[in-house]
Amino acid sequence: MACFPHSVTKTLTRRYKKEINESDFKLSCTPQRNLTIMKTNALNPHVSVDCVIFGYDFEELKVLLIERNYFDDNDHHQNKKITDLVLPGNLVRDNETLDESAKRILKELTGLENIFLEQFYTFGDPNRVRKKQDAEWLRTMRTDPDARVITVAYFALVKLNDYVPKPDSFARRSEWYGIDKIPTLAFDHNEILDKALESLRFKLKYFPIGFELLPKKFTLSQVQKLYEAIYGNKLDKRNFRKKLKALDIVTPLGEKQKGVSHKPAGVYTLNQKAYTVAQNSVF
Repeated sequence: MACFPHSVTKTLTRRYKKEINESDFKLSCTPQRNLTIMKTNALNPHVSVDCVIFGYDFEELKVLLIERNYFDDNDHHQNKKITDLVLPGNLVRDNETLDESAKRILKELTGLENIFLEQFYTFGDPNRVRKKQDAEWLRTMRTDPDARVITVAYFALVKLNDYVPKPDSFARRSEWYGIDKIPTLAFDHNEILDKALESLRFKLKYFPIGFELLPKKFTLSQVQKLYEAIYGNKLDKRNFRKKLKALDIVTPLGEKQKGVSHKPAGVYTLNQKAYTVAQNSVF
């Protein structure tokens, strides 16, 4: 700490007090106003939302991907067209919540709406744009292509037959891909997809979910097949049914399957009240 002569210290003290008093006086004479930050619907260049939509067709778990294509501005002679696949996603608007952004973006890019989306992770690696074609796409689509973007990711489970994607905006085409047949995606979207699947499996391990994907009347084998599609491996039939029945979330209807070539199985329905309670307990 610096040491000053007493006279210098007194001078500095008087000057400091004077500046404080003048500052206080100016503040006291300044009319106080309530400051309001105006929100617009402009796109925020630093925050985006990506959606991982898992679909189930009673056979296989699939993921909805959209096709983006554009022309390479650096190739003026050949007018080279670049096509690749991405998860549905875009920048959020300044006047939206993240949930509102996720719903808007999903509708704009795929036409899907009224889907329950669950936030599962945030991606903020400063080196997310690693591929040349991703940087080129950003230059053609974004006003600030070099801005660092933080992505908040959501996932959902839907019945394929209930939702028919209708691509719009920069999405030229949308298609369902089997979870084991995912190609290399743009940006870090393979990493986002892997994390979404990990989050879905973790939730499935502790909470009974996914019954919305089944018909109103179902067999225990259909439930197990759904879980196996998500986990990606076979489950022990006896243990699975024991855990399922212990939760009391399925109610036998006293009916048998009809029109099947194999031995008809018993038919069940979902006990909605018990299902809601079980979602807050360990599965």
